[in-house]
Amino acid sequence: MKVITGGVTAAKGFEAAGVAAGIKYKERKDMAAIYSQKPCVLAGTFTSNVVKAAPVLWDKKVVEESAFGQAVIVNAGIANACTGKEGYDYCKQTAAKAGEVFGVPEDAVLVASTGVIGMQLPIEKIKAGVDKLAAAKADTLEAGTQAAQAIMTTDTHSKEVAVEIDIKGVKVTLGGMSKGSGMIHPNMCTMLAFVTTDAVISKELLTKALKEDVKDTFNMISVDGDTSTNDTLIVMANGMAENPEIGEGTPEYEAFKEGLHYINETLAKMMAGDGEGATALFEAKVLGAATKEDARILSKSVICSSLSKAAIYGHDANFGRFICALGYSGVMFDPEKIELYFESKAGKLLIYKDGSAADYSEEEAGRILSEPHVTVIADMKMGDETATAWGCDLTYDYVKINADYRS
Repeated sequence: MKVITGGVTAAKGFEAAGVAAGIKYKERKDMAAIYSQKPCVLAGTFTSNVVKAAPVLWDKKVVEESAFGQAVIVNAGIANACTGKEGYDYCKQTAAKAGEVFGVPEDAVLVASTGVIGMQLPIEKIKAGVDKLAAAKADTLEAGTQAAQAIMTTDTHSKEVAVEIDIKGVKVTLGGMSKGSGMIHPNMCTMLAFVTTDAVISKELLTKALKEDVKDTFNMISVDGDTSTNDTLIVMANGMAENPEIGEGTPEYEAFKEGLHYINETLAKMMAGDGEGATALFEAKVLGAATKEDARILSKSVICSSLSKAAIYGHDANFGRFICALGYSGVMFDPEKIELYFESKAGKLLIYKDGSAADYSEEEAGRILSEPHVTVIADMKMGDETATAWGCDLTYDYVKINADYRS
């Protein structure tokens, strides 16, 4: 696998665009498109929230029932959630307009929205934006970057990644973009994420790969404990690499999964580190758990703890915050056996062992916790399973951003 520069336009046959449509923001791009020159097999996962935004309902139907997908239209600023029949009809109108100008069937168009809940979309501005997107779309890296910028809300930077893999001597590319900064919690988040690939792979196998991988990537991040109404992760494969079709249980399938995992994990970590008001990416790594599920639960409990997140922000080596979060996770373990470490570019330090504090320097611990990427490692001494979760610190600015979000 080779990491390359790019995003959703890195794979052969994909075009993108980002334009200003005046949906909510002034003087910035707020609509994006992804278009494939050939029909794509689709896979997707969506929010676990019972309250699902209209675009989520539309996209689930397209992914599950349509013969193929070929275009995605995204708007930022208004979530089109809790908008009833009118909101769903706006999804249909958007898809119809995109189908007309992109020359694809209406049911091959996915739509996505992010922003304020409860507001109706200005549908005429959306339709005008679709015209702009069709005129602007291109297969350049710059076009992909403009699309990634256009889907941001409270994000501080755009999020893109791409890789190349080898499938029986044929170069296959995967690229992705995402947005997400707040309302992010395991089991998907206020995140929109789109992955494109030119691989030849069946819908069934693409879906299997995505469903398995999301458990250890997007479902292992949390910023604030709130699971959004709009979470959407779509993978599109157009087959334009013309590789021999990837088969299940083959080395080629393992290579594809490795590439997909890198895309998903990288985007997930970018979102966690860009949490609203965040100053640090906060990683929790659990070692020696009895089961994989135990490891996932324990690591997520640590990064979801408000007190743990506050300790990271304060560079405070208060190990009790992290031990406590492990203890109320619901997983049984012996606190007299576990070991706890802090790690960053500044070093690695044993903090807790055999039921009490280790002999460590508070000054050194503070230096380790002052880095922009901090890892708390918990060795449970229960087995061989591991898992990693990602979050961010909790700052004053998180409250400010969300208190003023609608204004």
